[in-house]
Amino acid sequence: MQNLSNDLQKPSNWRVNLDDTKIKLDVSLKLMKKYEWLLDAYVLDFFLDDHWSQLPENLQLHFKDIPLEHLCELLQTEETEKLTWPRELVDLKRNLKELCISRTPRNHTETSLPCPLLEHPKLKHMFTKRVKPKKQHEIRRMAEICALSHRQTPVEFIVDFGAGVGHLARILGYGFGIQVCCFEMQDELNQQAREIDAKLESMATKHLHESETNHFQRPVHLTQRLESDTQQEHFLSCIRDALQLKKEDFSFGIVGLHPCGNLGPTLMRMFLGCPQAKFLNFVGCCYQKMNTEITHPRNQVHGYPLSSFLKDTRESQLSYEAREISCHAMEVYHDRLQVGDYEHLRIHSLRAAAERIIVQEFPHLRHCALRNVKHSPGMTFHEYFQRAVQGTRFEALDSRLLSNEQTDEDLKNWKRIVVFYTLRLMLAPLVESIILYDRCLFLQENDCDVRIEAIFDPRLSPRNHITMAVKPQFL
Repeated sequence: MQNLSNDLQKPSNWRVNLDDTKIKLDVSLKLMKKYEWLLDAYVLDFFLDDHWSQLPENLQLHFKDIPLEHLCELLQTEETEKLTWPRELVDLKRNLKELCISRTPRNHTETSLPCPLLEHPKLKHMFTKRVKPKKQHEIRRMAEICALSHRQTPVEFIVDFGAGVGHLARILGYGFGIQVCCFEMQDELNQQAREIDAKLESMATKHLHESETNHFQRPVHLTQRLESDTQQEHFLSCIRDALQLKKEDFSFGIVGLHPCGNLGPTLMRMFLGCPQAKFLNFVGCCYQKMNTEITHPRNQVHGYPLSSFLKDTRESQLSYEAREISCHAMEVYHDRLQVGDYEHLRIHSLRAAAERIIVQEFPHLRHCALRNVKHSPGMTFHEYFQRAVQGTRFEALDSRLLSNEQTDEDLKNWKRIVVFYTLRLMLAPLVESIILYDRCLFLQENDCDVRIEAIFDPRLSPRNHITMAVKPQFL
């Protein structure tokens, strides 16, 4: 494939005009179409459908005896290649680097807005207690960016969707003094959030001077579910009631830390539909859970595509398999390849070998869910299978079915699955970029200024791109 985008080099934070977005999308879709067969393949069907034979013969020969640690080069964007790769892979790597939105966070000094309360020796644990390192990293960085947006585009409050127990809202409210209205559909999480808020305030009175707490804004926790068909009037009414607002011309920003599936597009529509909403910051996830025109043809709105440009573009659809692979952690797999952590990579071959056995006995039961099995060094296929089918209808299968020439041959070829999966992961950022370009264009078509950039460490938080939008009157 020829170099498709010499004129479209980009920095880590990506901010271009509407026409450039269209070009990016068009070129990205053309590249994706060439490798659609690879993106749409189920890895668990690797042996059943002989996915290996679909690779071009020159690639089959090249990968036949390659040390697996060499594959990590295919999953890195730095110009450190030391090996000789087939021309097609060289061109593919170059095109992916030019087309995909960078997953590497830039030095965020200019977007850093430290929160002193997070470093207070007596109070900092209130923001991190029972919060995993991944979540701590996300909420701290997201809070900084949202506080900066609040400073650059002043609003009266922020609405946090999918707020959970209020980790992000707590930093914004007590750390930065920003009023936050939390939308969370689970009432028990809201109750926990209120308890944590009260405990934090109680501890603050003991360890802070009154002058240090004057800026505190207790978050308002609202038990409310936001659906794709939720009307703007109902949404605004809920906010007015929760915050006891008397006027209609209030202003707010919308934020969301990993709204799942269709919730991200729903936030965008709500942002565009509410005149009072001035800025939008959200980091999406679970793209495979979005509905599309193909999966839900009767729905009036879909999670993808959103932009008029893509809706009018032929063959713009992304399969479930393609959207699912776009959510996987390319960097983690790269690291395991690099250090030779192959035992963890064999799990796909065990699942694919199990799938062949299951389908041979039950042809109509393809892709049935099995139990997740954490691979352990030295684990045999028999051990894996028994753990995987425990509690399922396949538990009664005769164990003698697990030992035959075909299964033995499948298990010997486990490295082929690692190669195949690596090639799919190469393309994962392209699929995610297409989704993000579509979202960007949708907002641009509605006159918003948009920026997309990586803000989290991708090894901690694979979905690490934030979409930031501001309406034109606030540019």
